[in-house]
Amino acid sequence: MLKTRVIPVLTIKNERLVKSVRFADHRNIGSYIAAVRVFNARDVDELIFLDLDAGERGIRPELLREVTKECFMPVTLGGGVRTVEDIQTLLNCGADKVSINTGALEHPELIDAGAKRYGSQCIVVSIDVEEDSAGAVAWAKEAEARGAGEILLTSKTHDGVMEGFDLPLIKAVSSAVRIPVIACGGAGSAAHCVEAVQQGASAVGAASIFQYTQTTPQMIKKALVAAGILARV
Repeated sequence: MLKTRVIPVLTIKNERLVKSVRFADHRNIGSYIAAVRVFNARDVDELIFLDLDAGERGIRPELLREVTKECFMPVTLGGGVRTVEDIQTLLNCGADKVSINTGALEHPELIDAGAKRYGSQCIVVSIDVEEDSAGAVAWAKEAEARGAGEILLTSKTHDGVMEGFDLPLIKAVSSAVRIPVIACGGAGSAAHCVEAVQQGASAVGAASIFQYTQTTPQMIKKALVAAGILARV
């Protein structure tokens, strides 16, 4: 049985590390390289790094190489991916996996093409959900059928609020697909992460909890183990 992963999520805007609340009010919280180095020291399972400007400015390989050069853990890169060539660019920058969001929605066949060329294990489809959980379920099932190897599932209404994950959403999507689901949006305590996994998530992605509280990834993993959930501690 696979161990549950705890994955910090770093987002950048204007080349600074930012954190949003409900996908708005992006607050500058410092240096993304400093954050990567901190998570290296804390021995996290994986890292997700998303460039929010890439959709407008384009992918910036030099910035992404700067990040992956500092990463001693598997890293998923995302932002601005709209073609198979973009996937190749991120892999060339050192990504282990590539997250696709808008590009997959606009051109679902990109998932097929990416999975065929690079393998499903490289393709993460990111799904941001406001209220329509039924639509999220249908899209997750299509993404899986097209070859996605993983779903990054984020609740927009829970993002940055730190009051817990959208548990019904996690349960609905996790129950509908066989591929791993990374639950994201709402973690404010280790207990919240335990709840997300109990609803079917294979991994928990989090940002605010690591920036604004004393909770560490290792503390979350220990809470998972205490709840009878396999995790690497």
